[in-house]
Amino acid sequence: MKDIFQPFVKLLTLMVGLLVSITLLTALVIGIVILISTGGNLPLIGEKPSTGTVSTTTVVADVYRGVVPKEGMWVAPAWNTVNNEPNAEDIKYGRDLIANTSEYLGPNGKVKKISNGMNCQNCHLNAGTAPLGNNYSAVASTYPKVRARSGQSEDIPKRINDCFERSLNGKALDVNSKEMIAMVAYMEWLGKDIPKGESPKGVGIYEVPFLERAADPIKGKTVYAQQCQSCHMEDGQGMMKPDKTGYIYPPLWGDNSYNDGAGLFRMSRFAGYVKTNMPLGATFERPLLTDEQSWDVAAYINSMPRPKKDITKDWPDISKKPIDHPFGPFSDEFTEEQHKFGPFKPIKEARVSASK
Repeated sequence: MKDIFQPFVKLLTLMVGLLVSITLLTALVIGIVILISTGGNLPLIGEKPSTGTVSTTTVVADVYRGVVPKEGMWVAPAWNTVNNEPNAEDIKYGRDLIANTSEYLGPNGKVKKISNGMNCQNCHLNAGTAPLGNNYSAVASTYPKVRARSGQSEDIPKRINDCFERSLNGKALDVNSKEMIAMVAYMEWLGKDIPKGESPKGVGIYEVPFLERAADPIKGKTVYAQQCQSCHMEDGQGMMKPDKTGYIYPPLWGDNSYNDGAGLFRMSRFAGYVKTNMPLGATFERPLLTDEQSWDVAAYINSMPRPKKDITKDWPDISKKPIDHPFGPFSDEFTEEQHKFGPFKPIKEARVSASK
């Protein structure tokens, strides 16, 4: 009986020995890899990691932390109440124009052909209703007003035409047209509950904290490749609808994008816009980009070719130009490059000092 089991005992012993050898060899390989990756400096037990490194956990927590508490955030009026308004048809047409501008007023527009193919809601998300998505909540309550860019008092139609001539790189719309009346009606309806002179929480674009360095287009190109080009394409030209009436995803540079007189050509505006809204799925409650990524991708996109606009009459009082307005002359000694890419803190500090 002993002779019968002896071969099995030898085989089992051989297998155990082989398993032990493989385990030891694996441990040796792992040790060598760790040694090489740390440059020969293995951390001691209990030793804290270098302060020059940032853990993945910390980065994720910083990205996903909401930028503004939700409490008190503006919410658009319920759409199912619009039929209660005496000008309901104008309001509904206005919303459609904001959401599908190109269908009516784009290169193949069925009403007029006066814009580049983008829609108003490409910059004013969800037809101008998204919190911190460049919404229209304060349009009715704050216009007319004097704007530093023009140095003049502007009403809502003038502000809308600014967008047509800059963000849509097109021509002004007749202020007495059915389309202008409808868009104004829609914006006034959105802001109907906001007291005159006030702006609700969540209006406009989030202000991303300034970096200690300049925004970097080279780093931004990597962010774009990882986070943006699946929708806006590698060449930045967006994705056209099959019927050619507009874009599913708008172009971010090139002939059919916003021109260099548009608000989003300012680095802070673009960085703030993407911080709380991009890539698809991001919100102010759950941003998907870090502050640095937001600044850098803004630098990359706004470094690419785009249409030019005559802005010689903009900012008649140059001391009121925003810190990140990229074109001189300026009332300070900083260069155009620094006004465009930063670092912006020194410019802000110089202005504060000069005002004392």
